[in-house]
Amino acid sequence: MADIRKLRRHIVTATLQCAGNRRTAMSKVKAVKGVGWDVSAIGNAIWGGAKLADVLELVGISKLTSVSPLGGKHVEFVSVDKCKEEKGGPYKGSIPLIQATNSDAEVLLAYEMNGEPLNRDHGYPLRVIVPGVIGARSVKWLSSINIIENECQGFFMQRDYKMFPPTVNWENIDWSTRRPQMDFPVQSVICSLEEENTVKPGKIVVHGYAASGGGRGIERVDVSFDGGKTWVEAIRYQKSGIPYVADDTSSDKWAWVLFKAEADVSHTTEIVAKAVDISANVQPENVEVIWNLRGIFNTSWHRVHIHVQHPDL
Repeated sequence: MADIRKLRRHIVTATLQCAGNRRTAMSKVKAVKGVGWDVSAIGNAIWGGAKLADVLELVGISKLTSVSPLGGKHVEFVSVDKCKEEKGGPYKGSIPLIQATNSDAEVLLAYEMNGEPLNRDHGYPLRVIVPGVIGARSVKWLSSINIIENECQGFFMQRDYKMFPPTVNWENIDWSTRRPQMDFPVQSVICSLEEENTVKPGKIVVHGYAASGGGRGIERVDVSFDGGKTWVEAIRYQKSGIPYVADDTSSDKWAWVLFKAEADVSHTTEIVAKAVDISANVQPENVEVIWNLRGIFNTSWHRVHIHVQHPDL
């Protein structure tokens, strides 16, 4: 820890999102296995620590290295935390060496969160932060780092967090046919309303978040107040009072983007949100087409129902 703290401290604002965010909605189509997350298996923080690329240089691995002198192609992170899926062994995961040694990827060995030392729940004393990648790769309570030839063979790399088509079930699944998921897809969620809402006629203001993996900014958030028939473009921001511009130097490329839209509502309706990232990736309209047995990556349009109650009825 003393050696890591001697390295230049780097700050990155990054969103961490579980691959199972919004799993509950996917399970309504057909049962899935996993923690029943609603829309809040996500968070955004300012992380402080040493860049992993700088730490690896201390052991002779240069920046932008894809293969180490001894043939290593991946960086494995091993936690102090033990889990039943590893038969009592440690939780672990890995990322490609080229990503780990790329300063622009901003992978951190973090010891601070929001300007304070990491607390226990968030990985004290040291954790990995892999911006733009599903939270499972940002290993907490870091014990060791290994440079390895192949991907980490841990349970959560090889037998979980893989994307299968709707035709695959627990009887015919072959985990070896899919790669471990890394970047998360474009996502948006309405946060200011519940799934079912009863309101009086008048103005409704919608607030929410949008995010996309791999450092891809949010180009647009569309909100519909009539179930998807017509759309308005939401206001986007990261810092209060400062308009958000994707890929601008004033924006945090790894952080979520907040949005706001409003309209007058006079009758019962459905409000829908969908985001588009700078690569023109857009959320799918329906969850049915992306259903998978582990319930990951539910990035379908987010919908909430509004029941308008007239005072004279």
